[in-house]
Amino acid sequence: MESDSQDADALVRRLQRHGYEVTGVGTGREALQEYDDADLVLLGLELPDLDGLVICRHIRSSDDVPVIALTSRDTELDCVLGLQAGADDYLVKPYGFRELLARMEAVMRRARPEPPPAKVVCHGPMRIDADARQVTLDGTDVELTRKEFDLLYFLARHPDTVISRKRLMHTLWGDSWSRRTVDTHVSSLRNKLGGSGWIITVRGVGFRLGSD
Repeated sequence: MESDSQDADALVRRLQRHGYEVTGVGTGREALQEYDDADLVLLGLELPDLDGLVICRHIRSSDDVPVIALTSRDTELDCVLGLQAGADDYLVKPYGFRELLARMEAVMRRARPEPPPAKVVCHGPMRIDADARQVTLDGTDVELTRKEFDLLYFLARHPDTVISRKRLMHTLWGDSWSRRTVDTHVSSLRNKLGGSGWIITVRGVGFRLGSD
C-alpha cells in the first residue's frame, strides 16, 4: 500500500520475482477493502486520502495480520506512534530490499510460529521418521535427497493445509532459490513416490499432501 505508484509498482514486481503473491493498492480506502485475505501488509504511511496511522489502527482493531509500516518519517516519535498504532515493524525509506525481505520473514515467524514437529508422521501407507530421515511407503524405503525429504516432511506436518509456494521457499531454501525450485522438487518427489496424487497442486495457491 504505497502512495507513489512508480515505487509501489517496482516493489510489487520485485516481490513477485521472489515468489510472493502481491496485491498493490494506492489509497487508504483501497487498503481497507483488500487486507482481509492478506498474510502480511506492507503499509505506506503517506497515503493520498487517509492517514496511514488511521489505517493501521483500523487493521489492528479487527485483524491480527502482521503489518510493516513503510515511511519517510524517521524521528523516534514517528516510530513510537507507528508501533503504538499497531505496526509489527517500522521501516524508514530509503531501505534495502533484502532488509525488507528479512523483516517480512521475521514478523511472519512471530505471527505464526511453527508448532513443535512430530518425530514420526504417518499418512496412509507412508511413514516419515524425522530422526532417521527415512521415508517408507508400504514398508519399502524411498530414497530422497535432503531437500526432497525436508519438503515432504513439511507438507506431511500440515496434512490438511495448502502451503503456499512462497512459504515453502522461504522455510526450506531461504535466499538460495529460484521460482522453479519448488516445482522441480515436487516433480521429483512425485516420481519417487510413484504417483502425482501424493502432492496436490492447488492452482494459484501452493501445494498440499494428498494420497495415491
